[in-house]
Amino acid sequence: GAVVFEGTEDCSLKDCYIHNLGGNAVFFSCYNRRSTVSGSHFTRIGASAVCFVGDPNAVRSPSFEYNEFVAAGKLDRTPGPIGNNYPAHCLVYDNLIHSIGLFEKQITGVELSMCRHITVSHNSIYDTPRAGINVSEGTWGGHIIEFNDVFDTVKETGDHGSFNSWGRDRFWHPHRQVMDSLVNAEASLILADVTSPIVLRYNRFRCDRGWDIDLDDGSGNYHIYNNLCLNGGIKLREGFYRVVENNIIVNNSFHPHVWFKNSGDVFTRNIVMSSYRPIQVRHWGLEVDYNIFTDSTAYQKARKQNTDAHSIVCTPAFLNPSRGDYRIDNHSDAVFRCGFRNFDMDRFGVVSPRLKALAKTPEFPKPILMEEGKAHATIEWQGLQIKNLDTLGERSATGMDTERGVYVISVNALGSVLRDYIRPNDVILELGGKTVNNLADLQKAVQETDLKQPQTMVIFRSQKENKLTLPGNLLK
Repeated sequence: GAVVFEGTEDCSLKDCYIHNLGGNAVFFSCYNRRSTVSGSHFTRIGASAVCFVGDPNAVRSPSFEYNEFVAAGKLDRTPGPIGNNYPAHCLVYDNLIHSIGLFEKQITGVELSMCRHITVSHNSIYDTPRAGINVSEGTWGGHIIEFNDVFDTVKETGDHGSFNSWGRDRFWHPHRQVMDSLVNAEASLILADVTSPIVLRYNRFRCDRGWDIDLDDGSGNYHIYNNLCLNGGIKLREGFYRVVENNIIVNNSFHPHVWFKNSGDVFTRNIVMSSYRPIQVRHWGLEVDYNIFTDSTAYQKARKQNTDAHSIVCTPAFLNPSRGDYRIDNHSDAVFRCGFRNFDMDRFGVVSPRLKALAKTPEFPKPILMEEGKAHATIEWQGLQIKNLDTLGERSATGMDTERGVYVISVNALGSVLRDYIRPNDVILELGGKTVNNLADLQKAVQETDLKQPQTMVIFRSQKENKLTLPGNLLK
């Protein structure tokens, strides 16, 4: 790091302008206690902005890489760290972090690795090639991530989120059957490393090339509540004891992936606006119920999976989404009867006047409120989920003048060749000079256009038509 803290207590870096660096900006290495980074502006940084990284020798039976593991017979069963050579009880508060990761791409605005009880509060983080905030390993938890504004992330990578984490704690094994056997035999290993819950609350996340919140590879012991997720939804991959409640998931949903049999996971009192997207989920945790669906088709799919017995379908009235206020109008009684509670929408990001004057905010999507129970034909093309734009809700969400064009529901951040060109909520109006009013027109344009040559595509985005130039041999 350009500024390195090691062996410190009660030290601080305040009101600094840190820019034009080749690597990390601020690095807390090994033992540090009660130190603070606040009121600072980080930009044009070669790698990460603020890192907390403890001594690997403090980790009992570590397995940091996906394919690493410690054989069951050699595992240290003692909970918690060895010694105290790691950062703890530190604070990252009121910092503006943007345009980072210029040279290294596996980076983040704030990195938490082999540390405990770090508070990351009221930061604005955007324009990053990967995550805005990242937690590596569950060692040793206790972090509070709150009131942050994180968006425009995962711009040069994939399979990630604005908030990202992975676990790979003591119970981790790359072969799922082995890991299942281990946690069934010794449930005490689950919380041996992440000894205190990690809390995500009152944050605003938007990721256009991944998930807003992405808990990956055995991330466990999380409490995620009162977050506004503007685009990418919430993903929980295999892990344990995650409570996800009272979040607003705009134009997306819940992504549970390869859950354990007795995960103890809870997903309740959340507003979801499309169908759950499970992958290899046979056991739905401790509770998935009392949620608010805006689409009856999505609700019926959930009921067929034996979840959401007490959930409801309704059309909530958001107060002022065009200005970022997604609180629910008090007349939406059904939402509150289900247990949902409004939370503040004006406390995200930096707080000092100097930084607030510089900080950007994310694009606020219009909620797409599907007509209840009405199924709309969707197809997958080039990694896009698309359909005819044919509802008043979609017209309102996109700002289109009429119900025409091909509406982009989602973009596969991993598998779409168009991910650098097309965003969710775009409307395709023209390809290769041929008008596209519906899916049939798009199919005809693809068949009649020489896709080996560069082609133009006209899309509707941000209340206006935009012309894109697609390279030759991109489309099929």
